[in-house]
Amino acid sequence: MNAHRLTLALATALTPACAFAHAPSDDAPQVAEVVITGSRAPEGALLSTLASADVLTAEQLERRQVRDLVDALRDLPGVAVSTAPGQTQVRLRGTEANHVLTLIDGIEASDAFTGEFEFGSLQSAPGARLEVLRGARSALYGSDAVGGVVHLITASGREDPGVQARLEAGSFGTVQGAARLGGAAGDGDYALTVSALSTDGAPNARGGSRDLGRETLTAAFKGGWRLSDAVGLRAVVRGVDRSGDYNESDNDPTSPTFGLIVDSPGVRYEEEAVYGLAAADLTLLDGRLTSTLSIQGADIARENLAFDTRTYGWTGDRVKASLETTYRWGGPVAQRLTGAIDLETEGFRSRDPSGFAFTGRREVETRGAVVQYEAFAGGWSLGAAARHDDNDLFADATTYRVQGALDVLPGTRLHAAAGSGVKNPGFYELYGFSDGRYIGNPNLKPERSEGWEAGVRHEIGAAWSVEAVWFDATLEDEIFTTYPAPDFIATPANRTTESTQSGLELRSTIRPSADWRVDIAATWLDAAEDGVEEVRRPGNTASLAVDWRDPAGRGGLNLVVRHVGATDDVAFTDPSYVPVRVRLGSYTLVNLAGDLALGDRASLFGRIENLLDEDREEVFSFVSPGRAAYVGVSLKY
Repeated sequence: MNAHRLTLALATALTPACAFAHAPSDDAPQVAEVVITGSRAPEGALLSTLASADVLTAEQLERRQVRDLVDALRDLPGVAVSTAPGQTQVRLRGTEANHVLTLIDGIEASDAFTGEFEFGSLQSAPGARLEVLRGARSALYGSDAVGGVVHLITASGREDPGVQARLEAGSFGTVQGAARLGGAAGDGDYALTVSALSTDGAPNARGGSRDLGRETLTAAFKGGWRLSDAVGLRAVVRGVDRSGDYNESDNDPTSPTFGLIVDSPGVRYEEEAVYGLAAADLTLLDGRLTSTLSIQGADIARENLAFDTRTYGWTGDRVKASLETTYRWGGPVAQRLTGAIDLETEGFRSRDPSGFAFTGRREVETRGAVVQYEAFAGGWSLGAAARHDDNDLFADATTYRVQGALDVLPGTRLHAAAGSGVKNPGFYELYGFSDGRYIGNPNLKPERSEGWEAGVRHEIGAAWSVEAVWFDATLEDEIFTTYPAPDFIATPANRTTESTQSGLELRSTIRPSADWRVDIAATWLDAAEDGVEEVRRPGNTASLAVDWRDPAGRGGLNLVVRHVGATDDVAFTDPSYVPVRVRLGSYTLVNLAGDLALGDRASLFGRIENLLDEDREEVFSFVSPGRAAYVGVSLKY
């Protein structure tokens, strides 16, 4: 991030923190929170109506010592992750990476140019949790939420007051840390968080020796102010500055390593991003009527460089204004009706220095209207939502979602949902250009999906729970890359055939005592594009997380085992640049973490990642790091 943007982000964060820096009042009214992922209502969803929703709490993330938050997503059913330097992708239920809507404290965080979020930029920080919804949610959020939603929600200063900090060092010349200051003062609260990572990295080319370093700095502020019992204000500001090395493929058709990743000295990327949200909440009729007016934005700029000379780059931005109103009423059935209007403008500008690509600004405007109904009574619950989107590039789209749950036996609940999704082509697909390698297609149509799911959940008190969910979806007009004659230059197009995703998700939590917790997840997936297995979507994945806490409060141990089955990928090892299919082998990763209390305020911690030193490629020809160890200290006041 350039200096003036980072200074602005830090100044914005520090000013409210200084203003609120005195003792909190116990009787101060609560500050309204950001929208919880499963609903457009301000206070969040009636959780009993949610199908296929997972939450990774701040406590779970801390005990597993998760640093790249994308690693925690590997422990959830229905999630596939593929990592390469500068591009980490998450896929939900066999859909594409740009079919996943990513939110950070309610802010849409995807890059308007690429159409997806770069999960490698998401570092952990104290007090944050992850919510993941699997299945189409376009009825709530519009384009992008075809496969589901990933939402990072940081704690407010009132929820998690005090000072927290950690610092660690370890393998590959890695140093990283995070600090958080949070609190409340009268009718206001604040939370300021800073995290940083610097690593020399490891080689990622087969037989390569070039270490790929990276650096990330994140500064964020979240605050609120209650002007009266009826009116509250909220704000979020987040800035990310990151850079790193990467290697390119060998493009010499006469070379024995043609199409493989090779050491590429001097090649690197730089990226800066600023996210912001401001909202006003109005509460009337003794809390039965609430309205939220918000405006949010994201501005992301990236450059690819070779020996400090830009080879390619882009800027993408988004501004979105929303008005949401919810009326709730009780009686034998608790009910809620929500309406929302979204106005969004996305834009991008290519920074291609070659002069071949169009470098002017392009924009698209979208207007969306949402209506959502939810009801809950004892042993049953239901919800329904519909959304209509109108934009100035594509045909109008109407999407829906219905879901419900029913208690059939003590501790046993059936749930089901059906819905549709839409994904508009991204700017890269429409207008992207690489001379002789890739040409965008401005005539692309949006991708459309429709599917359903059904599941059963059984609980025995707080000691044990198990859930199984079957899902099935069909995608039409899928955007794929074709190589038309006579030049065979890559360009995107819409398929005329259907793509399908179906599978079974299993998860279980076992708590034999207050000191033990075991989380198990497994997925079987069948995802096919035009009848051919989709790439980078393993047919089976599984995870086991075991956490033990010392009854005396002196620390604990955490073991995580992640298995990823074999999957297809594409390789450009043919001189025509038409891809060939390759098979990536299965692998199992074992991580072991532990912490030891050093009094009431400090802890010593350490972990070993990839304990068995497993060799693996998550993306063809990109070698992943081997065994690594880290130690550090944490403080909390």
